[in-house]
Amino acid sequence: MRWLLLVLGAILPSLLGPCLQGAELSVQESRRVASINAVVAKAAASYAKGEFETSGQQLNEAMALIQQAVGEGSPELYDQLEPALRRIEKAHTLLEFEGVSLPPFERPARPEPGSGKPDTTDSPGNTPGNTPGSASDGAKPNVRPRPVPRGKPNVPPSTPPSSTPPGTTPPSPSPSSPAAGDGVSFTTAVAPILASRCGRCHIGDKKGGFGMTSFSELMKGPPEGVVIFAGDTVGSRLIETIETGDMPRGGGKVSPQELQTLKAWIVAGAKFDGVDPEAPLAALTPGSPGATAPAPVNMNVQVTRATGKETVSFAADVAPLLVEQCRGCHIEAMQTRGGLRMDTFAQLLRGGDSGAVIIPGKGSESLLVQKLRGMVGDRMPAGGRPALAEESIQLISTWIDEGATLDGASETQPLGVMSQLAWAASASASELSERRREKAAANLKLVTASSDQPALHDSDHFLVTGPVSPGTLKLVADLAESQMKTVRTVIKAEAGEAFYRGKATIFVFPKRYDYSEFAKMVESRSVPGDWNAHWSYDGIDGYVSIVASEQDAEEVIESRLASPLVSLAVATRGRDIPHWFAEGVGTATAYRLASTRDKDARRQQDMEIMSAVASVENGKQFLEGKLPPEQTDRVGAALASAMMDRTLRRNFDMLIRSVEEGMPFEEAFQQSFRATPTEFVEAWLSRVRSG
Repeated sequence: MRWLLLVLGAILPSLLGPCLQGAELSVQESRRVASINAVVAKAAASYAKGEFETSGQQLNEAMALIQQAVGEGSPELYDQLEPALRRIEKAHTLLEFEGVSLPPFERPARPEPGSGKPDTTDSPGNTPGNTPGSASDGAKPNVRPRPVPRGKPNVPPSTPPSSTPPGTTPPSPSPSSPAAGDGVSFTTAVAPILASRCGRCHIGDKKGGFGMTSFSELMKGPPEGVVIFAGDTVGSRLIETIETGDMPRGGGKVSPQELQTLKAWIVAGAKFDGVDPEAPLAALTPGSPGATAPAPVNMNVQVTRATGKETVSFAADVAPLLVEQCRGCHIEAMQTRGGLRMDTFAQLLRGGDSGAVIIPGKGSESLLVQKLRGMVGDRMPAGGRPALAEESIQLISTWIDEGATLDGASETQPLGVMSQLAWAASASASELSERRREKAAANLKLVTASSDQPALHDSDHFLVTGPVSPGTLKLVADLAESQMKTVRTVIKAEAGEAFYRGKATIFVFPKRYDYSEFAKMVESRSVPGDWNAHWSYDGIDGYVSIVASEQDAEEVIESRLASPLVSLAVATRGRDIPHWFAEGVGTATAYRLASTRDKDARRQQDMEIMSAVASVENGKQFLEGKLPPEQTDRVGAALASAMMDRTLRRNFDMLIRSVEEGMPFEEAFQQSFRATPTEFVEAWLSRVRSG
C-alpha cells in the first residue's frame, strides 16, 4: 500500500501539471518535474515486482535528476519537487533495508529567490549557514544518517552523488572514451555500439522503417517519431526498448556498460562530433571491426529541383535502377565500397573516395556512367551481377545531361522509399489493393505459427485478415464500414476502393500479445501498454492493426476503430502529410466521440493534453518531433481539435482539398491558415497558456 501511494503520488503531479497546482514554473522546469515524477514511479513499480536492484538504479537516477534540477532551478521548482523529495527519502530507506547499496541521499537546499543559489534558511533539515553536505565554521556537515542495509555492513560508497548521468556510472577513461566530464563521443563511443548491436536490422536493413545508416537518419527516427531526446533518457525510446529487452533481437544484447555509454551520451546532449552527419556509421568508427576510412566530404553539394520539363524522372526512372543494381554495396550496405554511399540523393551527389560520381550536365563524363559501362576500373555493378543494359545506362546519362535534378520529396529520403512512392503515385486503386493484399500475407507469416494462410474478408473499403474466425473478420469489417460515417465527417471523398487509394488492410488479433508481437516483428517497435489499435501508412501499404475477439462488445471494437481509420484516411490524402497531423485529427475525432459517451474519460484526456502542452517549449520542438511520442500525439490532438472547430473548419477543409490536389502540405497549410505550421503552433501555444 505504501508503494501504491508512492506510485500515485508520482503520477498525479505529472498529469495535473504545475499549472494546476498554482506554481509559476518555466516550461523547462515543468518538464523536469514531470520527468522526475516519472522516474520515481518507475522505481516504485520495480520495487512492487521485487526487482530491488532495478528500483535502486531508477531511484539513483531520480536522485541525480533532483540534484541537477534544484541546482539550476527556482524556489518554485523546489516547492513543486517537495513531494518527490519525501518519496525518495522513504524509498531510499526501504531499499537499503532490502540490501540495495545506494549512495546517501542529501536533501538539497532550497534556492534563494532570484539568485539561483541555495536558500540555507528555510529548507527542511537545514540551519542557517549550514547547507547539506558542507561544513561551516568547523561544524560537521549536515548529513542524514544511513540505515544499515539488511545483511550488509554499513559501508559508505566510494563516491558521492554528482552530475553523473541519471542511473549510470561513467565508464573509466580510455582511448575510445572521453574522460569523465568531457562528454561522450558519438563517433568513437556510441557509433561502434550501434553498428555492432543494431546493424543487422537497422543498418544492413531498415526494419520497421527505421534506419541507422548515419547520424542524421538515427536522429530522424522511424515514421512514428524520433527515438532519441537530447538530455532525456526516460523519454528516449531507444533506451526504453533496450532496458525492456525488446531490442536488439536475434540473440544480441547490449551490455550494461554499453547501455551506460548510450545514456551518458544522451544526457550530455546527444551531440555529433564528426565531420559529416550523413556519413555511414562504419566510416565514423576507425578502429572498430569492419570500419572503413572516412570518405572525402563534398560540403558544396547543391541540389537542383526538377522543373517538370525533364524527359527522365529521377524518382520514377533512375532511383529504381540504382536500388535494384547497387543494393548491398552502396545502398543499405554494412560496408560501403569505395566510400560511396547512395542511400539518399544527397549521398549520391556527395560521391566517394574518388570524388563526385555525377557531373550535372555531363552524363558521359560522369564517373557513375563510366563505371556502369566498364570504361574506368571494374565494371559496375560488381559481385557477379550482369552488366546493366545500355538502354538503362543511357537513361541515367540522359538524366545527368538534363541537370541531374531531383523530383522526389527530399534529398535525404531513402531512394528505396522514393522509388516506391513514385510507383504508387501512378498506380491505380486496384493495383495498390493487390500490393497491399500481398504485403498482408507476408506480414502475417511473420507472426502466425500456422502454415495455413489466415482467412480474408473483403468489403467495400477494407481487406480484413488475421488469426481469428471468419465470423470475427466479418464483424470487424461490418463495424469498420459503419465507422466510415464518422470518417466522412472529416474527409469528404467518394466511397469505395479508392477512398484509401486502394483497400486498406485491417489486421485483427484475438489477444493483445498477438497484437504486440505484430508490432515487434513487422514494425520493429514496441507499442505502449495501453494501446489496442493503431495505423500505419508508408505511401503504399496502409493498414490498421487492432485487438478484437468474439468476447469483445461491438461498441468496444467500434471505439477502437474510430481513431486509426480517420488518421489513415487523412494520411492517404497527400504525399507528405505529417504523422502528427494525421494522428492528431484521428485522436481529436475519437475524443469528440468519447466526450458524448463518457465525460470522465474526456476530463482525463483534457488533463493529459494540458500536461503535454505544458512541456512544449516552442512550436519548432513539436513540429520536428522532438517530444516523446505520447506527448506529440496529445498535443497534435489538441491542435487538430482547434483546426476542426467551427471557426476554422473552412480553413481545415481547404487544407485537405489542397493536399488531395497534389499541393505540398507546408504550402497548402500556409495558403489555408494564412500562417506557416510553426507560426500557427506558436500562436496556438500562446493562447492556450494564457487561458
